[in-house]
Amino acid sequence: MGTVGDCYDNSMMESFWGTMQLELLDVKEWQSRAELAAVMFEWIECWYNLFRRHSSIGMLSPVTFEEQYQASQTGH
Repeated sequence: MGTVGDCYDNSMMESFWGTMQLELLDVKEWQSRAELAAVMFEWIECWYNLFRRHSSIGMLSPVTFEEQYQASQTGH
């Protein structure tokens, strides 16, 4: 992502893993790798990618931002 020695190289991934660790991985003891894989998939695809707020879009979730954008384009 950045240049050699750039302190921001891994910041996005470290933020992602930190959030996942806090909100998902540390909340319980998982019974199997398959269970954990399924829960991780659900967390990423059903919550993280859709509903987490982004500072770059006015602290809105991607779903809310897209809804507002579509409404502004259709005049509603």
